[in-house]
Amino acid sequence: MTTINWAALQTAAKQAAAQAYAPYSQFPVGVAVLAENGQIFSGCNVENASYGGTVCAERNAIAAAVVAGQRKFSVLMVYTPQEKLTPPCGICRQVIAEFFLPESPIASCNHLGQQQSWSLQQLLPDAFTPTYLAASNKINKE
Repeated sequence: MTTINWAALQTAAKQAAAQAYAPYSQFPVGVAVLAENGQIFSGCNVENASYGGTVCAERNAIAAAVVAGQRKFSVLMVYTPQEKLTPPCGICRQVIAEFFLPESPIASCNHLGQQQSWSLQQLLPDAFTPTYLAASNKINKE
């Protein structure tokens, strides 16, 4: 397993948050993901006047890594300049479950230097994963 450089992840997430497009919520978010090969990929939230068109930082970071050919990740770090540490939203937790192991650390940090970590299992117990789709292929379709 790759050694976790928490400071590098925090820096990458904070830099990504500085690029966030959040004119509606005023809630910039930056994320850094550590790929299995040791590379760090980042993303920021990009809001849209049609709120449903907004894309969260977590999904943007994962998408950037997937475009680069990565499919397995070990750590995700969220940065927000808020006093309260912020975990990923529900839809992002589902996307994270597609690429991370249940025991993967999902961390949050802020401008005050605080950090908190959860496992993916804690954030999304009994996640719907590809294993459920594989099981559905075995159902008798008579």
